[in-house]
Amino acid sequence: MQNTEEIWRLVDAKKSDFEALSDRVWHMPELAYTETRSCVEHTAALREQGFRVTERVADIPTAVMGEAGEGGPVIAILGEYDALPGLSQEAGVAEQRPLPGPGFGHGCGHNLLGSAALLAATAVKDWLAANKLPGRVRYYGCPAEEGGAAKGFMVRDGAFRDVDIAISWHPAAFAAVQEALSLANTRIDFSFAGRASHAAAAPHLGRSALDAVELMNVGVNYMREHMPSDARIHYAYLDAGGVAPNVVQPTAKVRYLIRARDLIELRALIGRVKKIAEGAALMTETKVESKVVSGVSNLLGNRPMEQAMQANLDRLGPPPFDDADRAKAAEFQATLSDEDIAAAWRKMGLAVRKGVSLCDVVVPLDLKGAPMVGSTDVGDVSWVVPTVQARGATYAIGTPGHSWQLTAQGMLPAAHKGMVHVAKVMAGTAVDCLRDPALVAAAKADLAARTADSPYEPVLSPDVQPPFGMSTAA
Repeated sequence: MQNTEEIWRLVDAKKSDFEALSDRVWHMPELAYTETRSCVEHTAALREQGFRVTERVADIPTAVMGEAGEGGPVIAILGEYDALPGLSQEAGVAEQRPLPGPGFGHGCGHNLLGSAALLAATAVKDWLAANKLPGRVRYYGCPAEEGGAAKGFMVRDGAFRDVDIAISWHPAAFAAVQEALSLANTRIDFSFAGRASHAAAAPHLGRSALDAVELMNVGVNYMREHMPSDARIHYAYLDAGGVAPNVVQPTAKVRYLIRARDLIELRALIGRVKKIAEGAALMTETKVESKVVSGVSNLLGNRPMEQAMQANLDRLGPPPFDDADRAKAAEFQATLSDEDIAAAWRKMGLAVRKGVSLCDVVVPLDLKGAPMVGSTDVGDVSWVVPTVQARGATYAIGTPGHSWQLTAQGMLPAAHKGMVHVAKVMAGTAVDCLRDPALVAAAKADLAARTADSPYEPVLSPDVQPPFGMSTAA
């Protein structure tokens, strides 16, 4: 449809600056809590656009906040800019071709995520100034979504205490309101300490920490049959005790990622995993210590905000992709399986349409698909602030998340069009809140009702600090 709304025109007026920001961040992929250059880029953009800037939000070096406006409700628009390991890829090339360097890549599209969120916040800032209305818009540059739980630490330490509404988005294959469905999770390191000895001459004097980790893994594997079907447990060895098989390994460390449908189930599952670790230590006559690395809550929905965002999507229509965009996306679809492509349609509750490479519809609000559930630290924000998220169509249908194909599409014209499109959706939703106090009141009432029987209790206790070294250790 014809873009006739003032807020959309304000997005279009500055879109080239933020497309360029997205591309710069794509070229400097940085892992959780090491996003120094990416944060500098976002901070510079905030200053250039006239925001009042607060650095080191919640004492996190790569978290930043910019605010504009005076009085009125506070609307937060959340951005991210962390990358992933092992997903380096040459831009625009539909065959696996990693770039030289450490191997990092924006395989979840966070270069787009932060840039579109900041574009939306800038448009809202300009709208407030042009209309001389009370209200404040904030952009939160949030690091370490990929496992670092930065928003959880920011929420725990009060960074969202005075926010009225929070809005965010995530790159996707389709344009939609994000269903508020995610798993609460925590990452816990289990460190076992035993006793070294000569594995041949004196094996009876050794107590193997590696044996303890292996027994723990066996115990957790047996537990999988007896836990809720939508819970998930994953693990990775951080220290297998060394490379000498003729030494009984005196130390070993394993990181567990425990996921559950909600915080109540998560806490119960954590307790069971800890008992298994203690049992493994008893069996091997070793000692075990556990340390929480990070944790996030499950997402809470907000019906009034979801309806408001859907109304913006419906007025705007699907992203304006052209034949060249669709042809390029088809090249990437050719690298995928039929199962990949069909799963993307089913996830949204849509019938599979063969030969369609890019989104050309707006997904209805209440269409339920086959959920493929992960976790996000936006969940913690949603427990303390009415929160809504969009899905922005920025890549070929069927592209798996956390893949080289997604990295490769991060600077294509279709990605730029998708990020501008979703910036308009977010900015329009923010303007609805600034225009309509009743919408904000309804959103707050919805959150109060959802949390009445289970008030927010952070997964992260006060003694847990952000794992600033997690990417270096990996």
